[in-house]
Amino acid sequence: MGTLDTKGFTEEQEALVVKSWNAMKKNSAELGLKLFLKIFEIAPSAQKLFSFLKDSKVPLEKNTKLKPHAMSVFLMTCESAVQLRKSGKVTVRESSLKKLGANHFKYGVVDEHFEVTKFALLETIKEAVPEMWSPAMKNAWGEAYDQLVNAIKSEMKPSS
Repeated sequence: MGTLDTKGFTEEQEALVVKSWNAMKKNSAELGLKLFLKIFEIAPSAQKLFSFLKDSKVPLEKNTKLKPHAMSVFLMTCESAVQLRKSGKVTVRESSLKKLGANHFKYGVVDEHFEVTKFALLETIKEAVPEMWSPAMKNAWGEAYDQLVNAIKSEMKPSS
């Protein structure tokens, strides 16, 4: 498990993240796909970062590899956010931060990609739980996302 200091993520933020995640969890496959469709709408060139999309002839929403990838990214992001305060660090299941960092490095992910993803994530959550959405919730998810990104960036180097 990778770790990074989580100063700045309050109990109130945790409550907002947990409450909204509980409402979204059952739709994580659909929401993950929405997230990636938003990312590609904002930054079409980001598709080049995914080998399974390079020569794909099917529409993005029909790509059989995008859906599971999108869902796993959405799940990891949200579950990491939910665990942030409880564990006191960024916690990632399935693959380690080292592997995430190495992959993001290898595929040429840059700060702008993380920014686009943050915007798309916040929009996806806002649309998923409009009745809960507030500036405080936006800040809570933004903070959690930033901490995950900082943890990934700290490991962005060639795999050894």
